Amino acid sequence: MEANTSNIYLFKALEAYPYELAKAMEALNYALSYDPENVRALCLMAKIQDEQLGEFELARSYYEKALALRLDLPAIYPDFIRLLVNNEEFEAAQRLIEFARTVKGIDSAVIELAQAKLFEATARYDEALDALKEAKQLAMNGDFIMYVDEVIGRVKKKREFANNKKRKLRETQPEPVKESTGVKWFSGRLNNLL
Repeated sequence: MEANTSNIYLFKALEAYPYELAKAMEALNYALSYDPENVRALCLMAKIQDEQLGEFELARSYYEKALALRLDLPAIYPDFIRLLVNNEEFEAAQRLIEFARTVKGIDSAVIELAQAKLFEATARYDEALDALKEAKQLAMNGDFIMYVDEVIGRVKKKREFANNKKRKLRETQPEPVKESTGVKWFSGRLNNLL
């Protein structure tokens, strides 16, 4: 009976989120009080802690608890990966992406998009573009493909900007200044006086 009650409150929280946060939090607290191991309630609580309250560590602990309870639930991975990337936990995000690829029923296109965002966050733009092309190939949704096209455009602009910046730095390298012997004698003389 407690699992059913927990799910009823979970449905109320899902219905209220993100427009009525107070109702969503109240329902989630009830859901977790009836069943502290309700994985979907833990994931929604993590999402609220991250997106609405900016509590990275608390959100991470909720996601980790959810994963400890059920590694096979595909819904956990995209949001948890995004949390790790946004908080510059790049190695942990990469490990999670690699594991998520092995989960049965995972949306591979979404995981490839997460991989691309990780590459983009670490300024590895060519690898990000490769991952985005793979995401488009795996996609089963036209809106998703249009979104990926927008991300590809953004990454290409970032890559172009980074390449231009590197080129300008190389072009503006100052040539070594040759010291004349007269100035060197005079500065050496001043240093001896001081």
